[in-house]
Amino acid sequence: MDSFQDQQLIEIIQEGMPLVARPYAAIGQQIGLSESEVIHRIQQLKATGKIKRFGIVVRHRKLGYKANAMVVWDIPDEQVAEMGQRFSQFDFVTLCYRRPRHIPDWQYNLFCMIHGHDRATVLTKLQHMIDTCGLEDIPHHILFSRRCFKQRGANYRRRPQAVPHYPTQWVVGA
Repeated sequence: MDSFQDQQLIEIIQEGMPLVARPYAAIGQQIGLSESEVIHRIQQLKATGKIKRFGIVVRHRKLGYKANAMVVWDIPDEQVAEMGQRFSQFDFVTLCYRRPRHIPDWQYNLFCMIHGHDRATVLTKLQHMIDTCGLEDIPHHILFSRRCFKQRGANYRRRPQAVPHYPTQWVVGA
């Protein structure tokens, strides 16, 4: 792979995909690659670990989703993988991941995000998950967002090394 074209590709995709019918073709036109070459290079960059993930950042509030809840679950460890798979099948679950417990302060090990236009909608969706998956007796906690932080994808652009700044010191009477 040509590292200069890879750097160009990374710079383009970290700014966001073009909102066109064939985004990989549009990117390829900018850097002199075919659509299939762009796709292949992105796959290679992921496979070699040069980029960690390639996904979408949805600005849900701009789409009218004002109620956003992270639901944290205390799932038996031997069931976490299966339950994570089941949670991810719900079309209203936008994130689902496992995290280590921090006993005694934090007992939860499975997290999922549910977005809705209002709190009642989110709670209805959550109840549907509980009923469908038989989670009535599983401890969980609902953490509704109070504000929205800046959302953006990863930034892989190389930044120039900072030049150390050494303040000038003047010694009076030396």
